[in-house]
Amino acid sequence: MIVSLLLIVFGFAGLIFGANWLVDGATSLAKKYNIPDLVIGLTIVAFGTSAPELVVNSIASADGLSDIVLANVIGSNNFNLFIILGLAGLIYPITVQSSTAWKEIPVSLIITIALMVLANNFFMDGDSEISRLDGLILLILFAGFLYYMFRQLKTDNTNVVVQVNKSNTKIWGLILIGFAGLLVGGTLVVDNAIAVATELGTSQKIIGLTIIAVGTSLPELVTSIVAAVKRNSDIAIGNVIGSNIFNILLIVSVSSFINPIAYNQNFNQDFAILIGGTIFLIISMFIGKRKKLDRWEALLLFSFYLIYTGYLVFKEI
Repeated sequence: MIVSLLLIVFGFAGLIFGANWLVDGATSLAKKYNIPDLVIGLTIVAFGTSAPELVVNSIASADGLSDIVLANVIGSNNFNLFIILGLAGLIYPITVQSSTAWKEIPVSLIITIALMVLANNFFMDGDSEISRLDGLILLILFAGFLYYMFRQLKTDNTNVVVQVNKSNTKIWGLILIGFAGLLVGGTLVVDNAIAVATELGTSQKIIGLTIIAVGTSLPELVTSIVAAVKRNSDIAIGNVIGSNIFNILLIVSVSSFINPIAYNQNFNQDFAILIGGTIFLIISMFIGKRKKLDRWEALLLFSFYLIYTGYLVFKEI
């Protein structure tokens, strides 16, 4: 099992470095062809930060590992909300822009509820699953979210011009090495996570909600912690909320296109935690100092996740 755990660590390293190299190379290539920063940010960079979840889920979906597919997305979103935002808020209270408080956070709540409804087939007969039709609905919603972000950024006029000095050889080298790192890293994580779950006699769901979810959220963790230290609240909370929306609308839809995702209704508890946490975040915008996540609220988020994760692990022992 020690070898499997080490290979999981190497896999996460491949995912993180691969995503960074891919973003670096693809961004440089886009700028060489005068593609606007706005388009680069909405596509290449957004894809790069969620590439670990996307690759892991694509591999798991191709192998028919539905529990890992769902556990990675729901677990990553819970980790983003409770641990990453909780830690960032403990470092420095997070002030939230009006558009985030009134639009992005409620959107995150609505699409989480929508995914739960689609997965349970509340309004249709048949087995609970996320079908390809459900995936298409999520993908259409994702296109709508990108359009909203495009309009928002266009209004904010935040484009920045950066000179690119990399050669084409270096750019394509970064892109190819990045893809290779993602594929190798994703395969190592999925295969060895299954091996660890089998050896421990625990469920794929628990491994997905803990080890895989935490590992694939490391890029978001580093980004938000650095942003909090620099007192950049917009990046700290925008990174978390944007990643959660991206995970549900894009990662789940792509996974369902590869293979319909069988839904284990035990995940309803984890959905309830995610929905409750998002509602708490909305409420926190209107108590105490308005549109601010105070340290005591961040501590509640952080502490709750630790207690809940301990409860999940204790149930498996």
